[in-house]
Amino acid sequence: MIKITRIEKDSLGEMELPDEVYYGIQTARAMENFPVSGIMERPEFIHSYVFLKKAAALANMELGVLDKEKGEAIVKAADEALTGKFDDQFKVDVYQAGAGTSFNMNTNEVLANRALEILGKPKGDYDFLSPNDHVNMAQSTNDTFPTASHIAVIIAADKLLPVLEDLTKAFKKKGDEFISVPKSGRTHLMDATPLTLGYEFLAYGVAIKRATERITQRRKDLLELPIGGTAVGTGANAHPKYRETIIAKLSELCSLPFTHAKDSFEALQSRSQLGAFSSALKELALELIRIANDLRLLGSGPTTGLAEIELPVVQPGSSIMPGKVNPVMAECLNMVAFQVVGNDTTVSLAVQAGQMDLNVMTPVITYNILQCIAILINYLPVFRKHCVEGIKANEDRCRSYLDLNPSLATLLSPKIGYLKAAEIAKESWEKKIPVAELAVTKGIITQEEAKEIFDQKNTTRSKYHKP
Repeated sequence: MIKITRIEKDSLGEMELPDEVYYGIQTARAMENFPVSGIMERPEFIHSYVFLKKAAALANMELGVLDKEKGEAIVKAADEALTGKFDDQFKVDVYQAGAGTSFNMNTNEVLANRALEILGKPKGDYDFLSPNDHVNMAQSTNDTFPTASHIAVIIAADKLLPVLEDLTKAFKKKGDEFISVPKSGRTHLMDATPLTLGYEFLAYGVAIKRATERITQRRKDLLELPIGGTAVGTGANAHPKYRETIIAKLSELCSLPFTHAKDSFEALQSRSQLGAFSSALKELALELIRIANDLRLLGSGPTTGLAEIELPVVQPGSSIMPGKVNPVMAECLNMVAFQVVGNDTTVSLAVQAGQMDLNVMTPVITYNILQCIAILINYLPVFRKHCVEGIKANEDRCRSYLDLNPSLATLLSPKIGYLKAAEIAKESWEKKIPVAELAVTKGIITQEEAKEIFDQKNTTRSKYHKP
């Protein structure tokens, strides 16, 4: 079988390409130059870039600088690409040339070659319709890549936020369910004054909600786009009204209230907005790690751990110990969150690595942020369903710990003072006699006073929480 090929030419020379592919010579060079990970850009980023190219074609046609026939063919090619039809033609590794020039050209070539087909021309006929001169008109990689990154992260974030809201609700529901389960508090991993299991779980929900609010704010910051700055922020090679026109087109296409960068030079130099968003994801991850660790501790045992809660059993826990079960859902959450923290480290290094008038590390920033969002979206609903929603309280264990908690002597301090209360606490621990019983036996308080001071409804009720 004869394989049909075509010859394409760029400023470095010629290359032979399979005629059926829509990518072109610069993409092929990138495939040779950067065979790093085998990981290609995520669909949300591909489609965000295509949205940008479509908006650019519409803007340039409206401004009278792009031939209508060519512009409409580019728009039609973009519409087809937005269905996912050409996702397999985006071949550039996520680790690529600085600034993302390779991927920008990959997008330009795919749309140019499909537009040429639409116009009845052969692929590679760039003298008629060029990836650079027409698809990339009034653009540079330097303003398009970060703009597409902002759009992609916003689109991905809008899928993550409802997931976080559901997780918040799940913890709140458990908190309400456990609100009357008294237990020993723990500070420094040591016994502390009592509270209820419900307060602990309600606090987990508040922590997730607070992290969600930070992500929401950082997501809003990304609505400010660098597009229109072209190479260094001056807007070279763009129509004077191009920036405002493409922003309007993008806002319409994406149904988002985009604005132009407050300072187009800063918008190309700095990736601080993406860095801040990544940091918000890291802050969420740190809370998730803390909560997962708490769940593992609270559910530890069943005989030698805390065992104050029972985590749902989802799989056998050992290949050698029959009947053993492990907190695997919380363990997996730890690993997911560790990856988010690690990705943020990469993002942070890339954010500070910009020099002069451009940060060329945007590709690795974008990849790491989108991967963070993807693994959180994939796992958090499973964690909620197969872990949080099925957690049960071991009320007997919680009460047994509380009854012997020497820190209950704290409640005697207002009556007998700190030092005498400390003596009671020490004796309670040494003799394994509950504080209330010991205080009555020693005549420090009466039985009636003990009932009032150590009533669990009073000792565990928050002065601040309103059910």
